[in-house]
Amino acid sequence: MTSEARAALAPTGTLRAAINMMNPLLVTGRTSDGGPAGVAPDMASAIAERLGVPVAHLPFASPGEVADAAATGEWDICLIAYEPKRAETIAFAPAYVEIEATYLVPADSPLGSVEAVDAPGVRIAVSDRSAYDLYLTRSLKHAELCRAHGLAGAFKLFVDDRLEALAGLRPALIENAESLPGSRVLEGRYTSVGQAVGCLPGRPAGAAFLKDFVLEARASGLIARMIERHRVTGRLQVARDG
Repeated sequence: MTSEARAALAPTGTLRAAINMMNPLLVTGRTSDGGPAGVAPDMASAIAERLGVPVAHLPFASPGEVADAAATGEWDICLIAYEPKRAETIAFAPAYVEIEATYLVPADSPLGSVEAVDAPGVRIAVSDRSAYDLYLTRSLKHAELCRAHGLAGAFKLFVDDRLEALAGLRPALIENAESLPGSRVLEGRYTSVGQAVGCLPGRPAGAAFLKDFVLEARASGLIARMIERHRVTGRLQVARDG
């Protein structure tokens, strides 16, 4: 099985792993040689070690760019959030970690729950093409999404245009709230974003290997140890479903 997976996932002899640099929970720093450090790069390295090949971490500025590169063959595996639209061109394994997604609202906002945000006249700032942008695009019935590039861009749009809500992952929104007196992160969630490993479709041996590896890494405590090592305990949770 490993030899078949190796041929499917590392045909060049090196596992080329696309890393989304936008997520500060999964990429928390840099290595001594300038490469990405964090839970996502560690996962890629562990997969390469199991395959018996070297790893090359390929940084991408956003998850949308990672997904686009599935068409060009730039990477062998990617580490981004699972999303049904992305699954049309990427074969995802079960999620290895998950993060709650909710809203930040400004001081004196009448919005008191996640459900209340989806109402006529409510404008929501969101990072363009993030997993939760794609989810909200499918799910919202009344509120309007206002897109910006990246997490910082969405926060700036939220503040500058006095929007009613900012969509995001709970840990990032908690940090945003610290710089905006009186603002509140709403309890509850509209979804939980599962971060997953994927490969190109049409590589069944590779997809099966990734699924088995992730399930084993969740059960063995490997992912929990990565979370602890990179000091994101309480902000990332080991995924449980799928």
